[in-house]
Amino acid sequence: MFRFGDRKYLDYQVKVMSRQVEEVNEIYMIMRGWRHDYHNHLQKLKAHLAMGQIEEAERYLNELEGDLDDIRLQYTTGNVSLDAILNSKLSIAEKEKIRVICKAEAAENLAIGDMDLCVIIGNLIDNAVESCRKMPADAERFLRIYLCIRKRQLYIAATNSTGEVIRRLDAEYISNKRGDHGHGLKRIDLVVDKYNGYIRRANEPGVFSTEIMLPL
Repeated sequence: MFRFGDRKYLDYQVKVMSRQVEEVNEIYMIMRGWRHDYHNHLQKLKAHLAMGQIEEAERYLNELEGDLDDIRLQYTTGNVSLDAILNSKLSIAEKEKIRVICKAEAAENLAIGDMDLCVIIGNLIDNAVESCRKMPADAERFLRIYLCIRKRQLYIAATNSTGEVIRRLDAEYISNKRGDHGHGLKRIDLVVDKYNGYIRRANEPGVFSTEIMLPL
């Protein structure tokens, strides 16, 4: 049984949640900005084409394409909040030269709160990136995320490469794990307990995996 009342843990909760909210808000602001400027972009392109300025139009399109690459909205699940957290977090993993494989689909409206979903997905990816970052530069670093709805339950699976060897995956392991990783594990467990869900962690040579099932 964990004790979550200490001040340090509460401070950490606030810090992590603030960071994740900022990441999600950033990607939403970019999307809103694009929607707002959409007609202006079209008018400018039409003006270049009307005057026969093909090269100028192509150059402008290339600039817009560069902006879209920065957004990196390559993961769409059917749930806006989940899309935001996956795209923001997995783009960070890819910048760390981690090979990312993501297959995810979900309903637009889930019984699980957006904040709770953010806590689970965000911490799973953060912990995986942390583990991969500690590996030698020449080692294979990967992260696989799988998410779907099965028999009225939200199924989440995360698997990542790791150089750690963990003998015990119980409350003692989570309590003794230092730094953000340990706090992230506790936060995931809190959310799973909140929804009376199921969680299973496994550590095999070179691989760490987590499976979560939450009733809908």
